[in-house]
Amino acid sequence: MTSLSVGAAPHLPAGILSPYSDGERGALIDGFANHQRCRNSAGVAASPLLPVTIRGEVPGRAMRGGADSDSYSSRTQVGSYHLSEAIALKRVTIPLFTLFLSLLFLILPPLAARAAMNIQEVTSSKGITAWLVEDYSVPIVAIRFVFDGGTTQEPAGKEGLANLMSGLFDEGAGDLDSEAFQIKLDDVGAEMGFDAARDGTYGSMRMLAEQRDGAFDLLRLAVTEPRFDQAPVDRIRAQVLSGIIANERDPDTVAQRKWQEALYGTHPYARPDEGTRQSIATIARDDLIAFHRANFARDGLHVAVVGAIDAETLKKKLDTVFGDLPEHQALGAVADVDPKLNQQLEVIYDQPQTSLRLAYPGVKRSAPDFFAAVLMNEILGGGAFTSRLFDEVREKRGLAYSVSSDLVDHQHANALAITTATRSDRAAETLAVVREVVRRMAEEGPTEAELAATKKYMIGAYAINNLNSSGAIAATLVELQLDKLGIDYVQRRGALINGVTLDQVKAAAKRLLSPEPAIMVVGPKQGEASEQ
Repeated sequence: MTSLSVGAAPHLPAGILSPYSDGERGALIDGFANHQRCRNSAGVAASPLLPVTIRGEVPGRAMRGGADSDSYSSRTQVGSYHLSEAIALKRVTIPLFTLFLSLLFLILPPLAARAAMNIQEVTSSKGITAWLVEDYSVPIVAIRFVFDGGTTQEPAGKEGLANLMSGLFDEGAGDLDSEAFQIKLDDVGAEMGFDAARDGTYGSMRMLAEQRDGAFDLLRLAVTEPRFDQAPVDRIRAQVLSGIIANERDPDTVAQRKWQEALYGTHPYARPDEGTRQSIATIARDDLIAFHRANFARDGLHVAVVGAIDAETLKKKLDTVFGDLPEHQALGAVADVDPKLNQQLEVIYDQPQTSLRLAYPGVKRSAPDFFAAVLMNEILGGGAFTSRLFDEVREKRGLAYSVSSDLVDHQHANALAITTATRSDRAAETLAVVREVVRRMAEEGPTEAELAATKKYMIGAYAINNLNSSGAIAATLVELQLDKLGIDYVQRRGALINGVTLDQVKAAAKRLLSPEPAIMVVGPKQGEASEQ
C-alpha cells in the first residue's frame, strides 16, 4: 500500500480540523437519522415539505478546472446535453433524508485546506487499485470511479447508447426490479449516479458509514448485474427523446452541434452524446448488454474513495463491488484529432443577442509546456474578474456580461476555446476586441507582474477549487489517475507552477494563439443586426 501525505501531518485522525463543533456535527447526523426513523411502511419519507425536484447530478461531472485551475476543463466534460438534463424530473418526490445527505456534502469541511491530506494507494486481493483519503470528521463515505471508453465507443448509428445506459443502473439490478432497487437505495440512505462522458463512463455513490455494507452491495449489483428491463429502457428512452426534440428548437444546442461537426468532422467527438431521434430509436436491450460488457472491466477502472473507511475495509469492498467484472475491456481504437481551425461559421437566429465562439490549438496534459499554457490562459481569459479579456471586453467597453477562455482537454483532442455573448449590433466590435487581445498576447505575452499574481492565485486557490468537499476530492483524484500524474502530484504541483518562466509562457502564447482560429457567430445576420 502506497501512502502520500500532503502537508505537515502524516495522517487524518478522527477529529480532523473541522468548521463544526462536536455538537453541530451530532445535530447534522441526528437530524438525518431521525428523519429515517419517520419513514412510513411504504418506504416513503413522511415529510411536511412539498415534493422537491433535483437534477441527476454526479459530483465533478463537468468539473471546470479539472485538476489544475478554473480555466482548465477536464475530460469529464462532454457535449451540450446529458441524460441528467433529460431526466431532471426522473424522481419527482425525493425523500427528505436524501436532501439531508446532499446538504451534508455541500458543507463538509475542506480537508486539504484545513489539514494535511493523506492519499493512500490501496490494492485489493483481485488487483483493483483505488486512491483513498480517510476522513472521520463526518460519518460519510464517497466513492468516485470511471471506466475508460465513453461515448467514443458507441457503434455508428447507435449514438446515445452510453448516455441511455447511464440512466439505467439504478432502474433495476440483480433480482431487484426498478421499484425494489429504489426502495433499497432509500433504505440505506445512499445517493448513486452514473454519467456518460466522451472518454469514460463515470459513477459515484455517497453513503452513511454505518450503512456502507448495504450501499456497497447495491453498487455491486448496479455495476455488475444491471437488468436493462424493457419498461425502464422505454421510459428513459422517452425522456431522452423528449429532451432531444426540445433541443432541436434551442439555438445554443443547435449551434453546439454545428460547432462540434465543424471542429471534428467525422470523428466520434462530433457526434451528439445524447444521440438523435433516429439513433435512440434503434437501441435495443442487446445493445446495452453488449456495451456494458465491453466497457465495464477491471483493466479500464479508476477509483477514488474519501471518508470514514480504512484501507483494509476498502480492499474488501473493492473486491465486493468490482471483483466479479471481466478482467479486460474490449474497446475499439479511437484516433487523435486536431480541431479544424481557420474557418468561420455563421448560425442565423433572430434574437437580440449574438454568441461568439473561437477555437485555437490546445495542449495535451502530458505536454512539457502544459503549465506554461495554463498560466497564459489564466491571464488571457481564465480569471473570472482579472483576465485581459474581461478587462477589455467588459470593464472598459461594457460589451458583454462575461467573456472567458478555457483549455479544453479530452483524451483525443485539445483546444483553447473563447466564448462570449453581446448585443447583436455590437457583435463585430466585440469580435474585433477579442481578436486584438489575443493578438497582443500572442506577440507580447504577459508581464512579470501578471505571471507572478497568477502563480500565486493558482497555487492558493487549488484546495478551494478542487479539494473543498469529499466529492470534489474524489473527483480530483480520479482525474489525476486518468492523467497519470502520480499520487504525489498535489504535493509537487506548486513547485511545477513556480518553475515556469516568463519566456516559457510567452512561447506557449505564441504557439497556441498565432494560428487563425475557428470562429462561430450565432445570432441574426450581421448586416441585419446592425440595422436593428
